[in-house]
Amino acid sequence: MSNHAVSVLDGGMGRELEKRGAPFRQPEWSALAMIEAPEIVRDVHRAFIQSGADVITTNSYALVPFHIGEARFHQEAQLLAHRAGDVARQAVQLEGQATRVAGSIPPLFGSYRADLFDASRVAEIATPLINGLAPHVDFWLAETQSLIGESVAVKALLDELDTQHKPLWVSFTLEDAEPTDVPRLRSGETVAEAIHAMIALNVSAILFNCCQPEVIEEALAIAAGILKTTGAQQIQLGAYANAFPPQPKDATANDGLDELRADLTPPAYLLWAEKWQQQGASLIGGCCGIGPEHIATLSQHFSHAG
Repeated sequence: MSNHAVSVLDGGMGRELEKRGAPFRQPEWSALAMIEAPEIVRDVHRAFIQSGADVITTNSYALVPFHIGEARFHQEAQLLAHRAGDVARQAVQLEGQATRVAGSIPPLFGSYRADLFDASRVAEIATPLINGLAPHVDFWLAETQSLIGESVAVKALLDELDTQHKPLWVSFTLEDAEPTDVPRLRSGETVAEAIHAMIALNVSAILFNCCQPEVIEEALAIAAGILKTTGAQQIQLGAYANAFPPQPKDATANDGLDELRADLTPPAYLLWAEKWQQQGASLIGGCCGIGPEHIATLSQHFSHAG
């Protein structure tokens, strides 16, 4: 068994906002609370810190034209990103913890939609998010990446904009709707290809998120093997699954809320997390539908195990 000490990440923001009565509708999704009720976002961050999260992630995931529309994005994106970073930092200060803040750089053209990627618009969409978040975050997290090219483009932009050169974690979402011969991103590119590309970029961590827990274990095993054979074991591995049923390639994120699986209780989710740790993961949290109660279970387990 791997004896990696585990840093516990937070869980999903959207469902917690909805549970707490935050304004919540499609297509704005979790961005609506950033616009109308940022104090509830701060409360959710605090709940995850209280549950034992070592890392919280800014609520900047939906601050893209795909969710808030082109007009609002161009008027308010940087302000909203700044606010997202600010309330995360406030939560850490209010809880008096050493929790780190990850600056979420979302999929710029919608979750799971590798087909919508437009290289010519990366700088236009990512720049205000990076500039707004930068004063508040400890490192960057490019998350739910469906294709290698987007994370490569984001890294190039960060090299240009982030004068402090904060670490970058990249998290890929995996194909989970149909069986594949080897673990693949939703673009069809293999996990092995993605790992080699991230080693070349010298990222600080590679994770897998926003897919079913069942598909992550094998991806981590492949990643750990490549890091070992290439001598890149300074790169950390991690995982944070969602509680959705499998998501098809033509997933329409703005049509409504997905049902959550009833079987992914906190103890059941911990069983997956233990498997990920055995494959080399040292960064473990949750994505959509994984709440503070799950994070508390992870934190209690891994702090005692460590």
